[in-house]
Amino acid sequence: MAERMIRPVEIYLKSAPPDPAVPRPVRLSQVTFADLAEPQSQNVAGTLFGGVLLGFIDRAAAFCAMKHAGRPVVTKSFDSVEFNEPIYIGELVVAHASVNFAGTTSMEVGVKVLAQNPVTGEERHTNTCYATFVALDGNGRPARVPPVLAETDEEKRRYQAGEQRRAERLARRRR
Repeated sequence: MAERMIRPVEIYLKSAPPDPAVPRPVRLSQVTFADLAEPQSQNVAGTLFGGVLLGFIDRAAAFCAMKHAGRPVVTKSFDSVEFNEPIYIGELVVAHASVNFAGTTSMEVGVKVLAQNPVTGEERHTNTCYATFVALDGNGRPARVPPVLAETDEEKRRYQAGEQRRAERLARRRR
């Protein structure tokens, strides 16, 4: 008997999503990704390509959003990404992703990127950005997501800032 291939989306759709009326704590969806900045990903300056870093950030943020929503997600937008510090080849790239705010079907995920010397453990903060994701139902349509339950002072601060950024994004869309 031939084994049937399972598409990744099918895997995600087999679990029941959380109740969208029940707030979910931020800590349940936080994600940390780490990868080595390798020579095949360097730009002409000998540092990590910005596009490679964006893909890395997108994956970390997407998994964070999926954990919060309990559903597949798609990227809606990135807010102003600045490359403040270079990431050198041979450094460990570490992305910490956390849901800041959730609307009806979308979530803002904050991502803090660090470059780490893998020998000494010394870290440099290289980037921070915010990505918005939309949760999808089994038909690929936007699906309701649980609100964010901000428990710590830092989470509450990030929630309020995320709520403000969302209002600004919506205002720009209306123009």
